[in-house]
Amino acid sequence: MLDGRYQSVLEARNRDVFTTELEHFTKSMGFDNFSAMTVVDHSLGRSDFISVDNCPSGFRAAMDSPQLHRRDPVMQHCKRQSLPIVWDQRTYLAKDAGDLWDVQASFGYRTGIALALHLPEGRHFVLGMERSAALPSNSGELTRLVADMQLFAVHAMDSALRVLLPPEQQLERPHLTPRELEALRWTMDGKTAWEVGAILSISERTAVLHLANAMRKLGCNNKHQAVLKAMRLGLIR
Repeated sequence: MLDGRYQSVLEARNRDVFTTELEHFTKSMGFDNFSAMTVVDHSLGRSDFISVDNCPSGFRAAMDSPQLHRRDPVMQHCKRQSLPIVWDQRTYLAKDAGDLWDVQASFGYRTGIALALHLPEGRHFVLGMERSAALPSNSGELTRLVADMQLFAVHAMDSALRVLLPPEQQLERPHLTPRELEALRWTMDGKTAWEVGAILSISERTAVLHLANAMRKLGCNNKHQAVLKAMRLGLIR
């Protein structure tokens, strides 16, 4: 079974629920604010940006500028890399952008963690969590924070692409038959192929066939990967 925090964001059915799940996770990690953004690149250098956040009043007006984004070392890191960045005032001073840190620090954005996931077909997901208090000085504790955020981002990404992007920009989801979806749902609950067959009144061999077909359509190597991907795509809950 998935950790409840990851399960919940996977099952987000709309933008409001998705935003609420992000805020809950952010608070559970000890951060004050979050920002999540999907980016879809088009031809001729044009990109669409769709974001959700819980930033304080006045923050967007102070910071939402293409010129500032081009100077922001955290944004530039996420644009080019998939490795998380742990940042504070020193990150900005090293890039001669201390004035940007001064502005955002006045809103409580003094330190944080950010990462980007870069997908095929020009799709990207960026997640950041920020706070005013210093991050843990213990390297083990900080490593756990980064690892938890990375795992959460993988699950949040699929929901973001599903609930934030307009239908015409979403990738086509594979069509699974009702029996294939039922087999995946019961597998998600920890049932074996024999148990799935008994529940659905079919043979174990037929249950295995339904699972194999679902795996093939979803492009997965095993049934557990298939369950997780079906959840990410919103095919099962």
